[in-house]
Amino acid sequence: MEERELQKRRREKIDSLLSDGIDLYPNDARVGTTTASVRERFGEMTPEELERVTERFTLAGRMMAVRDFGKGAFISIQDRTGRIQAFLRKNQIGEQAFSLFKRLDMGDIVWISGGVFKTKTGELTIDVEENGFRLLAKSLRPLPEKWHGLTDIEIRYRQRHLDLIVNPDVRKVFQARSRIISLIRRFMEERDFLEVETPMMQSKAGGAVARPFRTYHNALGMNLFLRIAPELYLKRLITGGLERVFEINRNFRNEGISTFHNPEFTMMEFYQAYATYEDLMGMTEELIASVAEQLFGSRTFCYQGTRIDLTPPWRRITVREAVLAYGGLEAAELDDPARLTAHAQKLGIEVKPSDPPGKVMMAVFDETVEKNLVQPTFVTRYPVDVSPLSRRNAQDPSLVDRFELYICGREIANAFSELNDPVDQRRRFEMQLKEREAGDLEAHEMDEDYLAALECGMPPTAGEGIGIDRLVMLFTDSASIRDVILFPLLRTRETPHDE
Repeated sequence: MEERELQKRRREKIDSLLSDGIDLYPNDARVGTTTASVRERFGEMTPEELERVTERFTLAGRMMAVRDFGKGAFISIQDRTGRIQAFLRKNQIGEQAFSLFKRLDMGDIVWISGGVFKTKTGELTIDVEENGFRLLAKSLRPLPEKWHGLTDIEIRYRQRHLDLIVNPDVRKVFQARSRIISLIRRFMEERDFLEVETPMMQSKAGGAVARPFRTYHNALGMNLFLRIAPELYLKRLITGGLERVFEINRNFRNEGISTFHNPEFTMMEFYQAYATYEDLMGMTEELIASVAEQLFGSRTFCYQGTRIDLTPPWRRITVREAVLAYGGLEAAELDDPARLTAHAQKLGIEVKPSDPPGKVMMAVFDETVEKNLVQPTFVTRYPVDVSPLSRRNAQDPSLVDRFELYICGREIANAFSELNDPVDQRRRFEMQLKEREAGDLEAHEMDEDYLAALECGMPPTAGEGIGIDRLVMLFTDSASIRDVILFPLLRTRETPHDE
């Protein structure tokens, strides 16, 4: 009720301003600098040094605080780089401009012009000059600061614009996200990888084991899927001779939502011809450690109170070793499919006696191992049963040349030496089709177009996908994936227009 009353008062104020001929949304203002630039240049100067500065500055931003002294006032202006204080004096900016200021509200966007000085408390301040104050955009709704900030998690996610306005740390997270992606892109380009774009709508949902979102193209009269991964298209490019490609892409998986799962998410996938998954382990160490160094000046940092050390080499452990170490079973149980399934069921895992042993072992891994992998760890030698696109291991064909990277109990990356034998690939797809027929909706479909590309001859290749959102979570000390996605998917809620 209080917020509705405040909105009512603001509407009345808007009507009054309009009746006096004041343009509430002009579009002819120009800004010459930012608050951060002014602070950087003059923040360390003494008051005496600032007296000799004759330069004038034009800034614009949202009024976030007001201290009114009658014929003068201090206001705080916030732009994309931060805040700065400004001083308005009636006898300096003029009666008309000062009268306009008096009729404005916190949250309004204004333009100011003037020189710089420091107050008695040492705060750098813009001394607003004559004709140096204008309204650029009137705010109808009050800011959450009226209620001591925006702390309600759901409102923060649903109304991210408010979250960004009033929570400076949130802006820092998304500025860091942008920088992280830029650092990754630069790293790849410096190693002669070509950035490409592949289809987001695909006729086959391939490249991962996941349930897709379906859509329909009216003009073509055909069903399509939002991609669950770009893998099969990127490997077509390897076949075409591009040899080193990467894509920073949006993927869509019709799965559950949690603190580290969002149905729409960002990955970086890359493929390198004439390389193996072991080569990519070294490259991954170098990539992630270098990003950390450029962010923190160090390879060590804290995540949710735990010190993480990215100094290579990182720990390496096989799936089998990990399950024996953390899964609560002996080697004899692991090698006996019936006993392994019984152990999984005892843990409350939904598995069937008909499930392949490798799939059951990975279900036990997910339940018991992941949470224990806190420091960076490469898990290797995955079962072929859960790796339909990976190259078989030369010594043990029941395994594949694959790794997953875990940090803080979460999968950060997945990589393998690619399967480039079209005959073996067809057999794998056929095995996946049997699992689909048995009810596994995440199993891979047959993809004849991809097989045709493989039959042209794909060079030996290694490929990897890195979860950008989870990496940003790690580097920004964010507990939930929703904290690093600007607009996470939420259940639809009917919201009254004036709520």
